[in-house]
Amino acid sequence: MAAPSSKTTKNLNGKWTMNKTLSDSSEPVLSLQGVGYLIRKGISLATITIEVEQYEGPPKPPNTAADVVTHIDIKQSASGLSSTQENRCFDNFPRDHTDWLFGTVTGRSRWVSLDEVTDEFLKKGWEVEGEGQSFITNIAENKEKGWVAEQVWGFQIVDGERRYCRHVVVTKGEERAQIRLVYDFNEE
Repeated sequence: MAAPSSKTTKNLNGKWTMNKTLSDSSEPVLSLQGVGYLIRKGISLATITIEVEQYEGPPKPPNTAADVVTHIDIKQSASGLSSTQENRCFDNFPRDHTDWLFGTVTGRSRWVSLDEVTDEFLKKGWEVEGEGQSFITNIAENKEKGWVAEQVWGFQIVDGERRYCRHVVVTKGEERAQIRLVYDFNEE
């Protein structure tokens, strides 16, 4: 289902399901990130749902950069697999996160304008919402496995409908994999 006009990067609250028909295959990205073959196959068959809670509040853990920041807490579930939880603070402050799928990752999240995005794949196809910094960028690094993932989140017109999308580029040394993820809106 297309994203209603009330949904923007400033209000992603609700449930979203990855549309596997419109999304790219996750196989190359997950492989580069060191996810095992059986788990990759399970993910390719599973229904992926994210529950998003977006709000303003003090950074967790606190840092000296800001008193109040945007938070996006995401519970991701895949039918037949364990869920993961990501809690993002939009202050570009590095925070560690550990889960069963990716291990220990250091991530940073912030608002950006398209002018600040340098990678052509990450930059292309977005609908501009309002003015200024209306896109979300996340950079995550797994030092143990040697990969870095950069994401841009926003909205795109896909098959004539407005959809929430993520562009992801993963690099490991000279290797690179990229993916566009497209989500259907389920409910608030």
